[in-house]
Amino acid sequence: MAPISFSCLFPASWHFSLSSQVLPRLVIPSIRQLLFISLVVCLIGLLYLLLVAGKGHVSWITKENHFHRHLARVTDIDATDTTNPNLNYGLVVDCGSSGSRVFVYCWPRHNGNPHELLDIRQMRDQNRKPVVMKIKPGISELAKTPEKASDYIYPLLSFAAQHIPKHKHQETPLYVLCTAGMRILPESQQEALLEDLRTDIPVHFNFLFSDSHVEVISGKQEGVYAWIGINFVLGRFDHVHDVEVHVPGGDQQETLLRKRTTGVLDMGGVSTQIAYEVPKTVSFASPQQEEIAKNLLAEFNLGCDVHRTEHVYRVYVSTFLGYGGNAARQRYEENLIRNTATRNRLLDQHIGETVESPLLDPCLPTDLQDEIGPPTQRLYLRGTGDFDQCRQILQPFLNRTNDTQTSLSGFYGFSEFYYCMEDVLRMGGDYNASKYAKAAKSYCATQWKILRERFESGLYASHADLHRLKYQCFKSAWMYEVLHTGFSFPTNYKNLKTALLVYDKEVQWTLGAILYRTRFLPLRDIQQESLKGGHSHWRHSFSFVNNHYLFLACFFIVLLSIILYLRRLRRIHRRTAQRCTPSSVPWLEEGLSSPTILINL
Repeated sequence: MAPISFSCLFPASWHFSLSSQVLPRLVIPSIRQLLFISLVVCLIGLLYLLLVAGKGHVSWITKENHFHRHLARVTDIDATDTTNPNLNYGLVVDCGSSGSRVFVYCWPRHNGNPHELLDIRQMRDQNRKPVVMKIKPGISELAKTPEKASDYIYPLLSFAAQHIPKHKHQETPLYVLCTAGMRILPESQQEALLEDLRTDIPVHFNFLFSDSHVEVISGKQEGVYAWIGINFVLGRFDHVHDVEVHVPGGDQQETLLRKRTTGVLDMGGVSTQIAYEVPKTVSFASPQQEEIAKNLLAEFNLGCDVHRTEHVYRVYVSTFLGYGGNAARQRYEENLIRNTATRNRLLDQHIGETVESPLLDPCLPTDLQDEIGPPTQRLYLRGTGDFDQCRQILQPFLNRTNDTQTSLSGFYGFSEFYYCMEDVLRMGGDYNASKYAKAAKSYCATQWKILRERFESGLYASHADLHRLKYQCFKSAWMYEVLHTGFSFPTNYKNLKTALLVYDKEVQWTLGAILYRTRFLPLRDIQQESLKGGHSHWRHSFSFVNNHYLFLACFFIVLLSIILYLRRLRRIHRRTAQRCTPSSVPWLEEGLSSPTILINL
């Protein structure tokens, strides 16, 4: 039988023949075929790894991140492990109108993913209680003696220093932020107090502190910080496709899909803030309206990379100085004193000048006797406990705002919004206007003697005191009017929750403050991870797909072994073919042409 010659079009030099004795080897693929097949198999394997395994990896990482976020909410009540060398710390001192508090926060090293924020939590001591300390009165009380400011704040910082490992002090940022109590002071008095803090704090403490770390923040900043804090705790910055937003910046508006955020209401002693995200581009009817809106809209990037837009937010923020619970009561009392004095003078009366002839006050519980004003203008009051009349009297104290965009998202109410509902009325949580008004009306109408008996029996919240009992009726009416007259919330609005704790964490604007002010710290960890040769998510990636890599490595080893074995067989075949060449001479002598079959690949 004639030999069969195999030829390949490319490369042309590859050519060999098989005799009839080795014809069965035709079923054995050539080296080129094996290489081509192996290349196809490799490409298919890599495609599988990228599409299937990669998709699974991303899904797994996403689920893992959500799991760790959920786990953090559960384990956040555990005592902080101060022996962990990878734990970072930060301090925020809230210098409020009625007192100052220090909050100690901690967070693990950033995971190296620039899309994610720092996982900041409130530090907890060995008894699992939040590391926080409060002192009274407010720092604004030292306006006439500013040299005592550093002595005033020393106990707070000393308390915090005891809970943070000493070797971590120099890398622990400290922020001293003052709010409405300081904002009402003249600028010269503000600066004198701040300068004493800037000078003396670095002398006594080794925290990461600079002159810019102590300041009087605006009401707009305070509202933004409160908004950041609640949405961070609720996980609203872990983006899931939910609502369309237009990211500000540039001529073209970039559209993103991310999780819907919640609004925040915060009423302190002196001021009240409201903040909520405006997810779509706002159009204005006139340049004047646009200029006003610029003062009410805050645009900021929470991410560590200014070039990334997934954490760019546009938030409507408005603060109302003098609309806090205590400031409102003070304005109300000043109005009572002024109007009563005018009425007594015009009508020749003496109402409120003695205990025997008190001024009737509908905003105090029934039969409660109180006295207000300086000694020269002392005014004696007796409560009548009329909630509805109290509301009507308070309405002129409010400036009605534009309708709040309550359809955009739900709201959380903090501070006085929560204390009004929970401390005495015991109905904190979901706000229902009709139920709240009914409970407040019942409280106001109850005689003071009975309220005192309930208080002494421990029926109210543990931190409720006699001051809260005295002015609960007034503050209940004030909160109701602020919501429905001031902010124009409809009385049937169902998406307002009042809270002190969310996931067992006290949510304060200080959490939002440290989140915002440390937003660039992840860059340090990302750079360190880059120097080590890769980000931490590559380590997670390897832990997930190492089985796939091992399989491919084994496959390549086996394939290489087969190729080497076949090359060895080819060399053996060549030597055998050379020894068998003379047998073809008789065919030539007989003039027979050798029928060659060309097989082109």
